[in-house]
Amino acid sequence: MKNYILFSFLILIGFGASAQKFAYVDTEYILKHMPEYKSSLSQIDGMSQQYQKQIDESFVEVDKMYKAYQADQVLLTDDMRKRRENDIIEKEKKAKEMQRLKFGPDGELFQMRTKLLKPIQEKIATAVSETARGKFIDFVFDKSSESTMMIYASPSYDLSNDVIVRLGYKPETTIK
Repeated sequence: MKNYILFSFLILIGFGASAQKFAYVDTEYILKHMPEYKSSLSQIDGMSQQYQKQIDESFVEVDKMYKAYQADQVLLTDDMRKRRENDIIEKEKKAKEMQRLKFGPDGELFQMRTKLLKPIQEKIATAVSETARGKFIDFVFDKSSESTMMIYASPSYDLSNDVIVRLGYKPETTIK
């Protein structure tokens, strides 16, 4: 009787263990196959360089104003000195404000990045979801994510190429 209960218990555990299927994808690998991702990154990089150039020019102008002030400082009256100091401080504040508006957490670059990359991320999420449902997979992990650590992953569970095909792109023929 004990053996029968133990055997039944082990069978139930076996069914429970095989009931869930796991798989993983490598989103970095998938993104490398998407031309719209590469295009979005180049747009973001171009805007970043343009914004950085504007900000650098503003700070160079502040630096020039400060150097001119230092050279003329002995010749200026107290009133003129305070006015020039205030002009320099105001110009520097404007440059820092522009930097915050362009590169800050709610800045134009962040908004542009979100606007360009969110549709791509949603497209991948939909393809992963459809692929997982089609293969009766219960859980899919992202191998490239920093928060998910994998010690070992069998290549037979990698759905990255399937997702690339579902997105309409051609996967690499070589193993990653």
